[in-house]
Amino acid sequence: MRTEQYIEELLYRYNCVVIPEFGAFLTQKKSAELDEATNTFTPPTKIVSFNQQVNSNDGLLITYIATAEKSTFEEVLEALTKEVEHWKRMLKLGQRIKFASVGELFLNEDQKIQFIPANQVNYLTTSFGLSTVVASPVTREVLKEEVVALEEEVPFIITPEKRKTTTFRPYLKYAAIALLAISTGLTGLRYYNTTVAIQEIAQQDAQEQISRTIQEATFFDTTPLELPSLSLDIIAKPATQEHYVIAGAFRVQKNANRKIKELKKQGYNALYVGVNKYGLHQVAYASFSDANEGLKFLQKIKSGVSSDAWLLSVK
Repeated sequence: MRTEQYIEELLYRYNCVVIPEFGAFLTQKKSAELDEATNTFTPPTKIVSFNQQVNSNDGLLITYIATAEKSTFEEVLEALTKEVEHWKRMLKLGQRIKFASVGELFLNEDQKIQFIPANQVNYLTTSFGLSTVVASPVTREVLKEEVVALEEEVPFIITPEKRKTTTFRPYLKYAAIALLAISTGLTGLRYYNTTVAIQEIAQQDAQEQISRTIQEATFFDTTPLELPSLSLDIIAKPATQEHYVIAGAFRVQKNANRKIKELKKQGYNALYVGVNKYGLHQVAYASFSDANEGLKFLQKIKSGVSSDAWLLSVK
């Protein structure tokens, strides 16, 4: 029984996952942080902890495993009880229990369970695709130093000698000023283009990570993963692009069809979006050719129906 995997999946959706007669993994949201010493931005995340005192069976873990493995509640409870007994024996022998992406458990000198989080996975679904970013501060001194360097290279000729070609000196001055202006403009343009390119690459990486994480998640009910709130102030997409407000993604098409029927009974123009490259059958509340209309409908769904709805745009 893949208990470790099921615990990890539940931590994405719930703040407390109880292992009956053993303890509970708890999560607490931590806001984004800026380390001024290293100029490092850390996105919002969930801090995972373990509480040995919270061990009453709330049915969440067992029901989830029974649904996933198509077993009965009693069968899963019996198997999990044996596994918990095995864990307790390991701890008494001084061994550690490792949950790969969650952390590891061990007994201290007082025979109390201690937990060391792995901190490898961010279980806050609204932060999918976001990673730690290191950004160098931009100050006015940067441009000032470049201008000073250019001034040093500009061939200003200053001499007390009188020359017959006195009209040439003003042209040389104007040429030097023009060179300085062009060089400064090119420096600013190069910095702007570099910044835009970095932002586009970061956005593409974020979208790929979001898509990969969503598709790799295992869905056994109609609750999809959360995504960050979207702004309505966007540029309208081409008319050839379709936007779907997703209600759920399922590995079994029969479950997707059942969800469509339920949504239509509730008055939605539900439809089957199709199978993505990861084999998940996607179901939408409705589809829109206009991106702004789709976002307005998405906000309505998230505020009054399901906070887990998200928008899928397909060309």
